[in-house]
Amino acid sequence: MAKKPADPNVSAPAVRQVPMRDFSRSLPMSLLRAREAVMRQFRPSLREHGLTEQQWRILRALAAIGAAEVTELARTAFLLGPSLSRILRDLEARHLIERRTAKADQRRSMVSISKEGVKLMASVAPTSEAIYAEITQRFGARKLAELQQMLGELEACLASGDARDEITDDA
Repeated sequence: MAKKPADPNVSAPAVRQVPMRDFSRSLPMSLLRAREAVMRQFRPSLREHGLTEQQWRILRALAAIGAAEVTELARTAFLLGPSLSRILRDLEARHLIERRTAKADQRRSMVSISKEGVKLMASVAPTSEAIYAEITQRFGARKLAELQQMLGELEACLASGDARDEITDDA
């Protein structure tokens, strides 16, 4: 069978026109794919407890840091302000968090996890830890520890002002 001639009205895919690494080798995409693979393990348990990923992040952050001002909580949980406001409203309606006015500045709001929030976390924790154990068993404890260390190093490197010095042709 003869090969069809190329349609002159259809341009080549952009990847052939732009000198960049293959999309599948993009660091942001690799990190997103890995994150998605991990979160697929946790989502069923979170859904079972009526929680979204973002709500769980907020509860975990508050359990770890105690009371936090809203902007600090947004930074800690990597959420945008408008999203955080909606999530906090939902968590407050479920009595999972408590809000109070900051003593130093009446315009600011402090958020903390409530007793109900701690109880919910305690009910999610066994399944969450079992999932971590399964991931550790499948991937390997040493490799998981190395991965977490390397991700911390990458974050620190890119957060510093010297990040440009560390960039190579692999970027």
